[in-house]
Amino acid sequence: MKDQSALLPNSASVRTEPVQQRSSERITLLLDTAASLIDEKGIDGLTTSDVAARSHSSVGVVYRYFPNIQSLLRALAARNMQRFLSAVFVTIEENPGGWLSELDAILDIYADLTRSEPGFRALHFGDVIDERFIDGQTNANKELATNLVQFLTARYELPQTEEFELDLDVAIEIASALMQRAFRVDRNGDERYLAKARFVVREVLEPYRREGQ
Repeated sequence: MKDQSALLPNSASVRTEPVQQRSSERITLLLDTAASLIDEKGIDGLTTSDVAARSHSSVGVVYRYFPNIQSLLRALAARNMQRFLSAVFVTIEENPGGWLSELDAILDIYADLTRSEPGFRALHFGDVIDERFIDGQTNANKELATNLVQFLTARYELPQTEEFELDLDVAIEIASALMQRAFRVDRNGDERYLAKARFVVREVLEPYRREGQ
């Protein structure tokens, strides 16, 4: 099986690469602070000065690592993706099952992070900022589909084809919209929409059931 760490997306770039532990801890603090502020004020309410004040840092320190608010949001979105994929790898390794059942578990992990991870409900993997700040060739859901294709084909005898990746991409796009709708009003997630997300994923990918089982 492939090294799972290789499937994790690269962290978003920052202006100064952390060399010492102190720098790494400072970046973690800034990202944690930004996530908490997003929960309070939303993405559009996030400012560099607020992040600096809440984290007891200077604005200059924030700019040292993140040249603008867009780079801070991208870094937080990348961390969300890393934490999600890490949880997926651990959960599936500890509770192996058929690949379609594992997709159900993946959706459950996404729902759990939406409930518990600061900033995740509003930012997710950065899909909400793709059109604002990121070039048109980049898409968070497409990156997720690519990572999951690599992971699933490494574990099971699934087709490594453009068609399978496209279908998984389609399933993720639809499921993502339904999952976000589930949490738009209900912070615990409206189970009706969560159930529909699971149903759609299975319907789209059912033709591949005989492969990999």
